[in-house]
Amino acid sequence: MSTESLNRECILIVDDEPANLKLLDKMLRSQGYQSLVLVDDPRLVVDLYRITQPVLILLDINMPHLDGYQVMEQLKALNDPLLPPIVILTAQHGKDYLLRALAAGARDFIGKPFDRNELLMRVRNLLDAQMAHRLMYDQKTVLEDMVQARTEELRRTRLQIVQRLGMAAEYRDEETGNHILRMSHSCALLARAIGWSEADCDLILNASPMHDIGKIGIPDAIMLKPGKFEPHEWEIMQTHAAIGGKLLEGDDSTLMCMAREIALTHHEKWDGSGYPNGLAGEAIPQSGRIAALADVFDALTSVRPYKKAWTVEAAVDLIKDNKGRHFDPTLVEVFLQELPGIVTIRERFAEPVAPG
Repeated sequence: MSTESLNRECILIVDDEPANLKLLDKMLRSQGYQSLVLVDDPRLVVDLYRITQPVLILLDINMPHLDGYQVMEQLKALNDPLLPPIVILTAQHGKDYLLRALAAGARDFIGKPFDRNELLMRVRNLLDAQMAHRLMYDQKTVLEDMVQARTEELRRTRLQIVQRLGMAAEYRDEETGNHILRMSHSCALLARAIGWSEADCDLILNASPMHDIGKIGIPDAIMLKPGKFEPHEWEIMQTHAAIGGKLLEGDDSTLMCMAREIALTHHEKWDGSGYPNGLAGEAIPQSGRIAALADVFDALTSVRPYKKAWTVEAAVDLIKDNKGRHFDPTLVEVFLQELPGIVTIRERFAEPVAPG
């Protein structure tokens, strides 16, 4: 912004004496200042400030209704980061008056009667300072916008990595990525139904796809076995929860903390018979309890190399039978209430139909 452009912006002049207003108007216009707003009633200042957005305010101290100190208090209360400099116009030359004015927010003062050269130099200096202040503010705003954009880009990148790692784990289990879409959206639906904030619902939506990331550490001979696991194979398979927790530790972001929490606890059971740590009841994080319910329902109703898809009714019956054993009983009730929405998610992210 050039000095010339500031000359064309508004200067607000507040004085209850018409003669002073006329004189200031004449002095400033003689130097090319084009937009001058003259105010003889201090009660109008705040409203006019909002309308005109001045770059400089010349303000008398001794006025009826509101004095200059009170006007400065009203302007300060607006909390405008670009509040322009205020120059006090006063016939008072005592030190106490000047110190009080400066403490109230004034940047400078001009004594009455006005000295033309002094007035114009002070106005010019303060306009230059205001121009620098505006440029710095604009630069700061641009930098903040750039940081925000970069932060959002990093957030999206992190989410994409999370989602793709989750899909990689599912492909190791000979599944498509649609399982994690159905499971994660069901987690968000259940979380919302029990009163989680939208931010936390979004968090579990994006963290839950990592629930089986630990499968990356399971040998292919076990991971890809089409039949039933032998006892020793099942023990190895169960380690995927602890492996997932280990893989996701060390990052203190809320996303990765919840992802680790879910990976580590989504196979724990309400009665304490789950793995890897045998947690029971409320000791299991709520995110893990939600993920367990959503994961089991989708696994039951999906085709696997070793089984056909169960019907929704059969899967619901199993979940009811395991209420208070495998699953949080309160969550089961919520699940049953929200079943239509979960079925809609299942249909929305259905597996693609093979051609032919």
